Amino acid sequence: MQRREQARRQGGFTLLELLVVLVIIGMLAALVGPRYFAQLGKSQVTVARAQIDVFTKAVDNFRLDVGRYPTTQEGLAALVVKPANADKWAGPYLKKEVPLDPWGHPYIYRIPGTKSDYAIISNGPDSQSGTNGESAQISSE
Repeated sequence: MQRREQARRQGGFTLLELLVVLVIIGMLAALVGPRYFAQLGKSQVTVARAQIDVFTKAVDNFRLDVGRYPTTQEGLAALVVKPANADKWAGPYLKKEVPLDPWGHPYIYRIPGTKSDYAIISNGPDSQSGTNGESAQISSE
């Protein structure tokens, strides 16, 4: 009889104990989850700004070598592949192909820009221009 009692005590957790642990884990996840995902959104914006900064430097180097900015039709691809009419091209100006923005959309290159000679734009997570807040457009201008 004592062996059965001893084996029952060492057998494991009761259903009630498991439910209490699951409720505690759920409460922790509810508190930590939103904060984690908010930080994730901020890091994507930081990555987009850093990539746009690299593209800006590469476009400026292209202009120094070729004597003009890439056309809108050539786009950012002119930083990696020599355009047909760019005789003094000394690229590639980027080590790899032009990546998509952190939300999986292509960057937009415009010449002329609204405030400067050119603009490199990511429309953010919602892929719509002119939005505000965390979904705001990120631009080189």
